Amino acid sequence: MKNVINIKKHLFAAMYLMATLFAVELCFSSCSEDELQVQKNFSFEVQIMPVSKYIANGETVEIRCRIISVGNYSETEYFFRYFQFDGKGTLRLFNEPHFLPNDSYLLTEKEFRLYYTSESTVSQSFDIWISDNMGNEQKLSIQFSPQNAETV
Repeated sequence: MKNVINIKKHLFAAMYLMATLFAVELCFSSCSEDELQVQKNFSFEVQIMPVSKYIANGETVEIRCRIISVGNYSETEYFFRYFQFDGKGTLRLFNEPHFLPNDSYLLTEKEFRLYYTSESTVSQSFDIWISDNMGNEQKLSIQFSPQNAETV
């Protein structure tokens, strides 16, 4: 009987030792990379507040924009460019000179306001592209119809 108890003790000790060795090996093998993996590339969307669909020659319309990212990486930079393909007008940030079409500009904030000033009496359309330094890009299309006495 004493032999059976000793055999059981040694068997349990051996099983405990094997389980401990397995856990130690699992911990060490899961740490095989020396460098911490940090996700840098997060998709985003751009939300704009509704804007008037009519604009008069010389009138300025505010376009409120917000970049909403799925994640946050401190070194992500956002850029802005636009191209106007119908009508004529200028686009700018608050107190800055107007943008040139197809030139890329750095955005310093995720929330910003663009100001479009009409310089024509016909329909006006332009696309805005917001991109980041990771290769993600969003396109916004803006269109204004001319304002006259019938649309007021």
